[in-house]
Amino acid sequence: MNVMLHLGLGAFHRAHQAVYLHELIQSGDSRWSLAGGNTRPDSPELIQALADQGGAYTLETISPAGEHRYTRITSIQNIIPWSADLAGLIAQGARPETKIISFTVTEAGYYLDAANRLDLATFADLRTDLDAARAGQAGPTIYAALTALLRARMRSGAGPVTLLNCDNLRHNGERSRAGLLQFIGLVGDGELLAWVQNNTTSPNAMVDRITPRPTPDVRERVQAATGVDDPAALMGESFIQWVIEDHFAAGRPAWEAVGVEMVDSVDAYEEAKIRLLNATHSAIAWAGTLRGYTYIHEGTHDADIRKIAFDYVTDDVIPVLDTPEQPCPIDLPAYRDVVLDRFGNPAIRDTNQRVAMDGFSKIPGFIAPTFRQRLARGESIASVAMLPALFLAYLQRWHAGQIPYTYQDQAMDPAVAHAICASSDPVAALCADRPLWGDLAGDARLVAALRDASQRVAAFIG
Repeated sequence: MNVMLHLGLGAFHRAHQAVYLHELIQSGDSRWSLAGGNTRPDSPELIQALADQGGAYTLETISPAGEHRYTRITSIQNIIPWSADLAGLIAQGARPETKIISFTVTEAGYYLDAANRLDLATFADLRTDLDAARAGQAGPTIYAALTALLRARMRSGAGPVTLLNCDNLRHNGERSRAGLLQFIGLVGDGELLAWVQNNTTSPNAMVDRITPRPTPDVRERVQAATGVDDPAALMGESFIQWVIEDHFAAGRPAWEAVGVEMVDSVDAYEEAKIRLLNATHSAIAWAGTLRGYTYIHEGTHDADIRKIAFDYVTDDVIPVLDTPEQPCPIDLPAYRDVVLDRFGNPAIRDTNQRVAMDGFSKIPGFIAPTFRQRLARGESIASVAMLPALFLAYLQRWHAGQIPYTYQDQAMDPAVAHAICASSDPVAALCADRPLWGDLAGDARLVAALRDASQRVAAFIG
């Protein structure tokens, strides 16, 4: 049997990639299975529960109309326990039956700066893992883990393998590959670098399904509905989408048979998802927190917040993604409305805390490209400016210790963030931050637009 090894057994993978393979197996095609584990000692109770259940778990899906469905997912057939040396993952990655290595580590876990280079100056854990890789050891960052897996695979003669990124990262295959090749180059392993270049592919992919962190009430609902007490149960929305460039080094599952869109280019799908969905999601989370809400659906049903999201997409995003020169194959106004309906689903109970995280990677990845395109065309940036203005107001609340939950941001240097908020001119300080804005940092047009938007946000907060 062919194996897809997945790094990162979090909720999203189990509600997305594992579901598609489960459906394929249920259709009668059992040529592939999943193996998976974590590169960090995360969620040990969950990993143990999955191991105890043979990798099986129950997925609850809820539609915007409130329809609940329960599915026992059985595609993960090998749960690999965590160890600091990643020995189990390395052994599986070095086996010839492993034909795909996929991963979900979140956007900030790729440590790439605005120029798409590894940001060693900012991230101490990346430097630590680089030293470990030079000593022939594994490490928890995605690059150190992949370096160890691929080095073992090369030495075992197991053959080519596809590296499949399943994160919300623009050009995720290209960018994670660029980071990996830089990392291996810095390690100084020329033999491995050449092998990876010649024996791996890294397709770009777009993934989409809202999957909140599981809460105890999910387990209770699953038990009430199915009679199974499942500590690994999780919940997601009914909507699901996966678009993948069909560029695999050693074969792949017949995903197209279960609704995966296999395409030559994911660019249009990726841009629509990142800008219309991901950026809007973050904006609603920041705005909702500022207004005292706990959940995404509460903010989505707030008329003022919904208008900010609607205007951002309608005024500034759709005009740059669908042009006479480059028409978009997606009905963007319809997609915008579907996205807002999905965010408004009260049954999902997705928290602002989960969605608001990692703003320091989301602004350069999700939001700054719209600024660049609008400014290059000489057009207004008034609506898109509301998003970083909301983030700045949110950051100022965090700086003052007034966010009612722990804010997590892997790309944020807390000293830099506090300095922005403590500045005599926080708007100018935010706009001057090069990791956030790249070549737009300090641009007078950016500063002016954010200054105006910040006044609107202040009035919005009240």
